[in-house]
Amino acid sequence: MNRATLYYVYDPMCSWCWGYAPTWALLEQQLMQQFPQLSIQYQLGGLATDTLEAMPEEMEELLQQTWRQISRQLGTQFNFDFWVKCQPRRATYPACRGAMLARDEGLEKPFYHAVQRAYYLEAKNPSDDSTLVQIAGSIGMDSDAFALALNSNQTKQRLVEEVTRTRRLPIQGFPSLVMGLNNELILINLDYKRPHITFEQIKSLLQDL
Repeated sequence: MNRATLYYVYDPMCSWCWGYAPTWALLEQQLMQQFPQLSIQYQLGGLATDTLEAMPEEMEELLQQTWRQISRQLGTQFNFDFWVKCQPRRATYPACRGAMLARDEGLEKPFYHAVQRAYYLEAKNPSDDSTLVQIAGSIGMDSDAFALALNSNQTKQRLVEEVTRTRRLPIQGFPSLVMGLNNELILINLDYKRPHITFEQIKSLLQDL
């Protein structure tokens, strides 16, 4: 099989990515087992840029409705204490930069999963640097070095460049799967409950080589 790349496009604080997480884990495992030549690359989307401003009430209500919708449709667990214990901000770039730094050490997936658990289950705010530094330390990163790099100009520029590349992909929001094959980028249809549906689509693409 020629080299093919599957891009998993996500944001660490994307609620639909959290809803898709169990299905994606099963799909990714199956793909890795059956198509070892397939390169799976995580690509950061960057939902919301840095801000210190509190989230408007309308946005809070919209996101809480989204959480309830995902919970109804997929059975996903959410801890709504977040909206009482934390000061929500519409800022996901810090968590994206954290995931990028974790990637440098081969720890992107553990970091990503820890951000999701902190946000959706433990009612902690990944928009806060302190939460991200704590997560970095918990997965074995040097928390002091992470804290210094998190908001450096170099790290910020790297994220801007990655988000720019992501936006050139034929995505329809987050999460998205895009297959890079024979100099072509193909959007993969997601089934949030049945990983085998998406697997069969990817399988057919790879068998057409």
